[in-house]
Amino acid sequence: MNLLLLRHHEIASNGTVTLNDYRAEHIIKVLKMAQGQSLTIGQVDGLVGTGVILNISHTDVTLGKLQLDQDPPPQLPLELILALPRPRMLQRSLQTIATMGVKRLHLIHTQRVEKSFWQTPLLQPESINEQLMLGLEQAKATQMPEVVEHKKWRDFAQNVLPSLPHQHKIIAHPGNYSEAYALPKTSTNNALAIGPEGGFTPQEVEDFIRAGFDPVQLGLRILRVETAVPVLLAKLF
Repeated sequence: MNLLLLRHHEIASNGTVTLNDYRAEHIIKVLKMAQGQSLTIGQVDGLVGTGVILNISHTDVTLGKLQLDQDPPPQLPLELILALPRPRMLQRSLQTIATMGVKRLHLIHTQRVEKSFWQTPLLQPESINEQLMLGLEQAKATQMPEVVEHKKWRDFAQNVLPSLPHQHKIIAHPGNYSEAYALPKTSTNNALAIGPEGGFTPQEVEDFIRAGFDPVQLGLRILRVETAVPVLLAKLF
């Protein structure tokens, strides 16, 4: 945890915050901080700054003298379209997506996504937010990515894909395509699509191409989704 991320409702009217969850445990057991010390804090979708430990016990930490006066690192100008991965892989991917600064995440159903994946409790809003928070705390950022679910491929392909008005639209897929390339520094509105473990079907790839997506590949090795996401983002940005 490189930044203590505060929710809006946690700051009391007197400007203090009392924590007794994993964040307090991290301060007490990992950072081993003491009363009077300051640490880096941020507010969800807000500014970054510092706070001072007013009181600390075996389980609770109270912060005060909060100063939130710095901008967080900017988000990437990107909407990520991701075929819903396996639940455990979803957890890690959500953290990475938040850490790297994706603005909006579309989780989509494709032919090679198992329908049972949509039943996982990890897709509950509180579970998604938990993983995104962990990613933001790692990155010292505060901006929560927006997460949108599309459980029917046909609806997504017919109604959402054609309406994406992005400057650059890219689909990553193994094949005889150009290698992934760096986007221009002036690019401000982009979309990236990444398939499931088994890849997109040929028809799904055609649907993306018809919607203006440029297919790219990452070489002969097939990467797991959790690896492909940061590799592609690093290449693009």
